[in-house]
Amino acid sequence: MRTTLDIDSRLLDRVVNATGESSKSKAVNVALKEFIRRKYAQELIDSWGRIVVDDFSEEAAKLDERRRSFLDSIGKDPS
Repeated sequence: MRTTLDIDSRLLDRVVNATGESSKSKAVNVALKEFIRRKYAQELIDSWGRIVVDDFSEEAAKLDERRRSFLDSIGKDPS
């Protein structure tokens, strides 16, 4: 998509150099993707401790044991 923007030429040159891309458009796209990636990563970090995750490890261990017992009963290797 073509868009007209007023971008500081020195900043754009720095983005092109930092990304190593061959064109300004590619460099801007890389920079925008990286900005969004970092924004989402920061939101995830900021949410640390506010997300409740249920611990199903005990139930999973019981299911694994049932699976092993079943496979043993039919003569299959549980690995």
